[in-house]
Amino acid sequence: MSGPLQGIRIVDLTQVVSGPLSTMLLADQGADVIKVENTGAGDVTREVSTRRGGMTASFLNNNRNKRSISLNLKDAKALAVVQRLLKTADVFIHNFRPGVVARLGLGEEDVRKIRPDIVYASISGFGENGPFANKPVYDPLVQALSGLTTIQGGSDEARPRLVRTIVPDKLTGFTMAQAVTAALLHRERTGEGQHVKVSMLDSVVSFLWHSDMGGHTFVGDEIESEKAHSFIDLIYETTTDFITVAVNTDKQWFALTEAVGHPEWRDDPRFNTPEKRHENIDARLELTQEALRTNSADYWLKHLDDHDIPCAQVLKRKEMIDHPQIVENGMLVELDHPVAGRLRQARPAAQFSKTVPDLDHGAPLLGEHTEEILREAGYDQAEIEALLTSGAAKADGKG
Repeated sequence: MSGPLQGIRIVDLTQVVSGPLSTMLLADQGADVIKVENTGAGDVTREVSTRRGGMTASFLNNNRNKRSISLNLKDAKALAVVQRLLKTADVFIHNFRPGVVARLGLGEEDVRKIRPDIVYASISGFGENGPFANKPVYDPLVQALSGLTTIQGGSDEARPRLVRTIVPDKLTGFTMAQAVTAALLHRERTGEGQHVKVSMLDSVVSFLWHSDMGGHTFVGDEIESEKAHSFIDLIYETTTDFITVAVNTDKQWFALTEAVGHPEWRDDPRFNTPEKRHENIDARLELTQEALRTNSADYWLKHLDDHDIPCAQVLKRKEMIDHPQIVENGMLVELDHPVAGRLRQARPAAQFSKTVPDLDHGAPLLGEHTEEILREAGYDQAEIEALLTSGAAKADGKG
């Protein structure tokens, strides 16, 4: 492996998206991620739809650059394997519900007896304590509890709506990856490991506060009922396709009024300051929509560009992948997977000039590296065969 995290080893007991995404980000940056999967079906995303060659898109897109070892953690012999792997690990990460990992014998105290300076990382749905700590969690529950659904709905009075992508899961993955690297830097400086805790709920609440919680920022002056931020629905219809136009400053607003042929809007008391334009967003959007509905998307995109007004075409997913800017950025790469065939995937968003990540290792088969990892851990061939025969471990197609 290459990348800035080369030499870091991670023992990964996560599954679904939040945990696997976080460890894939670290794997893409060079960490040796050992993905521990159960001896049944493995990570649950191996069983979802959209598949080829027995591999699902969801698993492939969240588990690149990892190695898979398949273990039955209810078996003491399998637990002993994990314990041996932890001796050489820098990070241990799981996303079990609070209490479950301790019952497996892999709680923080158990792990620190093996590797005192390890970065111990845990992902939860709602937090490790409190009335919701032991509730089962899925993305819609976090969207609802965090307030995201009412923001997406447009206001506190409108019908709440889910964001149609799993924001809490993915945001948690990015948050955890950043936190783990920070903890590794602290350990590098002090020799001290620590426990990194990230909940899906905390990740979303923190995320929302930067732009959507202004009405509850000033203590004692909270707003009883809030509308969503004005950026939420700046999508406009033209005679051909949809476009988005986003103006914020006075200069941009004046340019828009000129571009659409309505300079009188500048003197309208509803729109003559950024604050007033925000307060009267519905009226402003309605007038802008009426103006933009009079011509084609191509016409308006060129005309608005000529006036230096922020705008863009609204692309479908199949159009996005071929857009000239996406192509120029080299954001999408094609990789060969030995089972799933030719894949199109997104490269890591962060680019490093000195430690360029290697993306040549696709997501592993279940237990693909079981024997390899066991040998690295010091097991001889007879011991490996005994683990496979007993069912404590499973290799690709074996056990």
